[in-house]
Amino acid sequence: MKKEQLQGISFFEKYLTIWVALCMVVGILIGRYLPGIPSFLGRFEYANVSVPIAILIWIMIYPMMMKVDFQSVRDIKRNPKGLYVTWIVNWLIKPFTMFGIASFFFYVVFKSIIPADLARWYLAGAVLLGAAPCTAMVFVWSHLTKGNAAYTVVQVATNDLIILVLFTPIVAFLLGVGGVEVPWDTLILSVVLFVVIPLTAGALTRKSVIEKHGIDYFNNTFIKKFNNVTIGGLLLTLVIIFSFQGKVILENPLHIFLIAIPLTIQTFLIFFIAYFWAKAWKLPHDVAAPAGMIGASNFFELAVAVAIALFGATSPVALATIVGVLVEVPVMLTLVKIANNTTHWFKPDKKTA
Repeated sequence: MKKEQLQGISFFEKYLTIWVALCMVVGILIGRYLPGIPSFLGRFEYANVSVPIAILIWIMIYPMMMKVDFQSVRDIKRNPKGLYVTWIVNWLIKPFTMFGIASFFFYVVFKSIIPADLARWYLAGAVLLGAAPCTAMVFVWSHLTKGNAAYTVVQVATNDLIILVLFTPIVAFLLGVGGVEVPWDTLILSVVLFVVIPLTAGALTRKSVIEKHGIDYFNNTFIKKFNNVTIGGLLLTLVIIFSFQGKVILENPLHIFLIAIPLTIQTFLIFFIAYFWAKAWKLPHDVAAPAGMIGASNFFELAVAVAIALFGATSPVALATIVGVLVEVPVMLTLVKIANNTTHWFKPDKKTA
């Protein structure tokens, strides 16, 4: 990948996999040699939700929500085909292919390695990832593939609105099929805590700052103050979670690699479904590439948050969602390279937004 292409991705984002791996090591060491720390943090819970982790999750999600321009939704009618690809792949295909691929690997391919009961929880984590398409990092992937920035904003904005409606029933249905019963009220509470509240706060902040200082100040000054807040919040969250997960990881180190396999296959599959569909519909590359990226990438912050809220920070479900964070950046950068090397498959870009 060319050096100039990476200018759209921050230092922390570029090496996110390395930071996650370091967080895993630090967290495991804390859990092993300083068990009093996770024990102390574990005392601060409300409605089975870890308060320290909840605060960190809000810190990492809130800045992302400020970037979403919901006024762009009014531009839907201008060129809806790219949005149809995004919506259908994200909500009618992705959650179910994730369930199928993860089930096949955890229950069939890895049957002799992963106990059935543990496989059920890993599957639940995969489902949470599959039902949470990307809403923030997709701006980075779109930039790296020279995507249509205005159209990407519309894709992300509508996707955020759909999450409010479809995430809960899809997760409840697939977890139920997978043998994991989840109280609807708990799941709805999780969505309210980690989507509705930060989404509303982000929208109100965006509106207030733009009204007082203008859109240029918001984009070029205000939002940049939060550039590393999201990643910082994520990394601190992971240190805490890994300190809780230390014993499980030390007893099953191979499971990290095994969980990553179906997640990686799913990512490539979803990208190519959306990408080739966009090509078949003769959409320009600057719409096709982000359409593939938004489905392939995951809103892993939400998946981690809901896993913790539903099952606890020490659960195998939370571990599975964290593996999603671990593989996200290297896999997505590979897809960026594929998209940039196949621009000749598409006709010259037309006006799309």
